[in-house]
Amino acid sequence: MSETHADTKDRSAVRSLLRLWPYVRPVRARLASAAFVAIVASCLGLVFPLVLKWMVDGPVADRDTGGIWLGALILLGLGIVEAVLFGFRRWLVARPLAGVEAAMRADLYRHLQRLPVAFHDRWPSGQLLSRGTTDLMLLRMFLAFPLTFLLVNATTILVGFLILLMQDWSLGLVLMTPVVPLVILCSFFESRFALVARRAQDQVGDLTTVVEEGVLGIRIIKGFGRHRSQSLAFRALTRRLRETELEKARLLAGIWALIMAIPELAIAAALVLGTVQVADGGLSTGTLVAFLSTALALRWPVESIGFLLAMSQESATATERFFEVMDVPEEAEDASGSPSGETSGRETGGGLRFEGVTFRYPDAEAGSTPVLERIDLHIRPGETMAVVGATGSGKTTLTALVPRLHEVTAGRITLDGEDIALMPRERLRELVSVAFEEPTLFSATVGENVLMGAEDADEDALRRALDVAQAGFVKDLPRGTGTEVGEQGLSLSGGQRQRLALARAVVGRPRFLVLDDPLSALDVHTEALVEAALRQVLKETTALVVAHRPSTVLLADRVALISGGRIAAVGTHQELLRSSEEYAWLMSGADRDPGAGAAADSRAGAASGAVEESIR
Repeated sequence: MSETHADTKDRSAVRSLLRLWPYVRPVRARLASAAFVAIVASCLGLVFPLVLKWMVDGPVADRDTGGIWLGALILLGLGIVEAVLFGFRRWLVARPLAGVEAAMRADLYRHLQRLPVAFHDRWPSGQLLSRGTTDLMLLRMFLAFPLTFLLVNATTILVGFLILLMQDWSLGLVLMTPVVPLVILCSFFESRFALVARRAQDQVGDLTTVVEEGVLGIRIIKGFGRHRSQSLAFRALTRRLRETELEKARLLAGIWALIMAIPELAIAAALVLGTVQVADGGLSTGTLVAFLSTALALRWPVESIGFLLAMSQESATATERFFEVMDVPEEAEDASGSPSGETSGRETGGGLRFEGVTFRYPDAEAGSTPVLERIDLHIRPGETMAVVGATGSGKTTLTALVPRLHEVTAGRITLDGEDIALMPRERLRELVSVAFEEPTLFSATVGENVLMGAEDADEDALRRALDVAQAGFVKDLPRGTGTEVGEQGLSLSGGQRQRLALARAVVGRPRFLVLDDPLSALDVHTEALVEAALRQVLKETTALVVAHRPSTVLLADRVALISGGRIAAVGTHQELLRSSEEYAWLMSGADRDPGAGAAADSRAGAASGAVEESIR
């Protein structure tokens, strides 16, 4: 991602930051009030030189001790008021900006949940994590400080220069000479810094991905002794990020040095010219003191320009990265806009039906071979169909189309005659329950993980689902179903995680059940027990089951052989053993010899023997 999205040459920082307006709008009154308070506080600092002028030309020149004490009290009062106002400004923005950050983070998370699976297949998780954490923190800091002080400092500089010109227009013009070179330098700095800031933030996302993978894959890293290679990869990424951050620091140091040096030269020139005028009697000492005090008071607003521009550029980049994700279209809720239940007058049938289904991934090249092509398949109501095929034949992709984890490229899928593309996703996923080959559990209790399959299920349904999945091990856990399973459920064995995933799929008694080789991690004895219990569940539902083992195939009423993304044959297990050499080969597990077509009968016999042996 750090390379894919690094081109920001044509980006406008202002245009990017304006996209934050919908989030800022609810708190605009507080932000405007905070900016006004900060402007008043900053401009109070410009009153100090005027008080000094009065003191030097008045009480000091007249040796009026009382007047000097009065001036000191006025300066003290102004300082206290200024400090209180700046503190009040911070209080004004703290709570609303925390709310803005929270709202943006909630919207990002909600949006991520609604994006297509294809999006998550392409994007590294670390890039998404960095957008939801680091980038949003940068935006909150921008709204709290740079956004306000760009306005405050600009106003302060403008008012300050007006005061300077009113005190002595010739010296004021001397101090204004750095304006043009500073504008040119800031423009150059902004364009360079934007590119480096984007690269740094993308590299943070890459680094986050590596850290996350290292934590989740710690068993593999330890098991294969890959600590050194992982550390070297991490070190290489940190070195790249360090170099980018140093480049940012060099740019910021350069612009800051120039922004500080050029105004200092102008102040020095004004000091010399003002001293000459005082010596000639053309300027009072108080006026010179006030003039130089005003110029010094403007140093921070001028010198902070580089710092504020840097933060603004980083914030603009963070805004871009945030909206790169937010701009991705969510899953279409209803492909045609037709009400749920309408079938556009087409002839339909009960059960689960695939009609001319073709699928290729959204990012596939035009004209590439589809993953699935012209799939026609009908699973009758109450029937269980097994899908069998070689690795990479498209079995898992076929099952992912039923709950619309992917959208079909052509054709349609119906449930009891209703096109799933016309269903609200919420209703579709109430009808269809899934269990994947790779079980995913969350950092929650056993019960919470299982009940994700049906929000309204009760304790009886939970116990029944655990019984079906032969998950009796739950009773031996420290707190039973209330036991936390930890991140990804890694505190459990692979077979235990798979049984909980199966329990989650059946807990809601779904009308349609899609199982992607749900028993692959079980030992043969547990598998036999699960299959016996699962047979009772399958009698109550319409099921599509991806199978690799002969014992799993025997759960099905019929079998569909998929080959090269197409349905090659459909029939009962025994029918396919007799009629399909490829199916017999898949069930036997023997080495394939395509030239030995005459051996099909012997393979079928071997496969039948293997099946009988596996279920004894």
